[in-house]
Amino acid sequence: MTTDTSAVDPAADVASTDAATYDLTSKISPYLDLHMMFPLLEYIDTLISSGSISYSSLDVAQARLELLKPTHMVDYAMDIYREVHGEDADIPQEMEDQKTEVLKKMEELRDAQTKFDELCRNEELRATLINNNQWNINSITSSPTLGITQETIAAYYKFAKFNFDCGDYINARDQIENYISLFASPPKQRKEGGEGGTNDDDDEFAAGGTAAATPPEDEKTGNPNMYYLTSIDTSLLHVLWGKLSCEILVEDWEEASVALIAVKTAIESLASSHKLAPLEALHQRTWLLHWSLFVFWNDSGKGGLESMVELFTSEKYLQAVTTHAPHLLRYLTAAVLICKRRAAKKAGGNANAEGKRLLRDLVKVMQQCEYSDPIVEFVDKLSVQFDFEAAQSQLARCETVLKSDFFLCKQTEMFMEEARVFVFENYCRIHHKIDLTTLGEKLAMDRERAERWIVDLIRNALLDAKIDSEEGCVVMGTGSTSVYEQVMDKTKELTARSGALVVNLRGYMNDLRREKNRRMAAAMEAEY
Repeated sequence: MTTDTSAVDPAADVASTDAATYDLTSKISPYLDLHMMFPLLEYIDTLISSGSISYSSLDVAQARLELLKPTHMVDYAMDIYREVHGEDADIPQEMEDQKTEVLKKMEELRDAQTKFDELCRNEELRATLINNNQWNINSITSSPTLGITQETIAAYYKFAKFNFDCGDYINARDQIENYISLFASPPKQRKEGGEGGTNDDDDEFAAGGTAAATPPEDEKTGNPNMYYLTSIDTSLLHVLWGKLSCEILVEDWEEASVALIAVKTAIESLASSHKLAPLEALHQRTWLLHWSLFVFWNDSGKGGLESMVELFTSEKYLQAVTTHAPHLLRYLTAAVLICKRRAAKKAGGNANAEGKRLLRDLVKVMQQCEYSDPIVEFVDKLSVQFDFEAAQSQLARCETVLKSDFFLCKQTEMFMEEARVFVFENYCRIHHKIDLTTLGEKLAMDRERAERWIVDLIRNALLDAKIDSEEGCVVMGTGSTSVYEQVMDKTKELTARSGALVVNLRGYMNDLRREKNRRMAAAMEAEY
């Protein structure tokens, strides 16, 4: 994309240049589905309109038009074509031909899958088949009364994918759910008190009706982390990817979290059974990390960021970050900084240790990744180099990077707040008395605002500190730790030290024994 240098405000021009410099859209796009790129480009359009990024809106529209070519969203493509070439521009004949072909193909697929679609909508008949353990491809296609063939079900899945390519994500999602249910074996519900109980949580795909009172002994329940699928292969893995993409595009983040776990479970199952080559598994994990950004950052208030940190720092997925996608370090760094205090609070008495662990693990990842931006540099300057001046400079640039990032923009205020707390914590570690004016400069605040902010922080975080208004400074306490933390600090190396003591004692006793034997031998020789 080219940049637009028409801005006149020097500060705004620097900010927009920073936003363009650190924009990760081009690095992320190779790992996303084409349809997922449209929300990102729409956000870039809003940045261009506000003058926050120095891109050309015409280039963005042209990029969107190129992305639309492989899809079936012809009407949308025509609108973008007019945006690029003018409202009065004649639509190319190839677009008109593509639209005709899309409509024709849609009718063909709709007719080919009608019988199975009608069966899925017939809740009573579907419930009966489920209760009789006949809701599977073999049973359905072997029933002469249903008149459904393997080709009918294959057409149903193709129609789901076709609807997805047309931008009809809701119908595509529903069809994929029905298709997945043919390979699933959820736990059956039992009748209680003569009535057929229902429990939606037990079977995501079953619709109404009573369940079998006693499941067959040889019935196999599928994996609950994978929509109760009884087995997985690469074809079904593609189906699960389709389910995840639909949930992301309809912005159902709760269901997207479930779909994310299903894809991860499928990848690891195929990799462990050697049905997926190690290199291909690495590629799949890299794609999953990028898709997970939509889920985690839109579910950040419900433990999403904690889950993200856990996933990104697990051994196999950390390998994907360091080798294939070091730019994801930005999101891991931001997530750690935002959820550090939350994780520490959950840890209770071991709060300080948990916060330190998260930062320690992050620093290790930073040392393995050849990537840097203001967010990563801020943490590095502060927690590794303790360079407060450099950290302050990077923090001023962080806000621009955050606001221009599609995934991080909603967390800008939260990040800046946690970043200031991070500065405050580190500054307090090496100073007993801190001038409010100086601290305000470190936090990019005036003295009065800094004083109010610190008062709230001390009150909410229960920090051992007080403000001396006469001298205009913050006086830190002795930093006393709880009894629990003192015991943990003193005993954390107890096992290793005890082991070393045992080894030393055993060596000493062996030396004494050898010396005793030597003296006895010498005495016996003297006698003879």
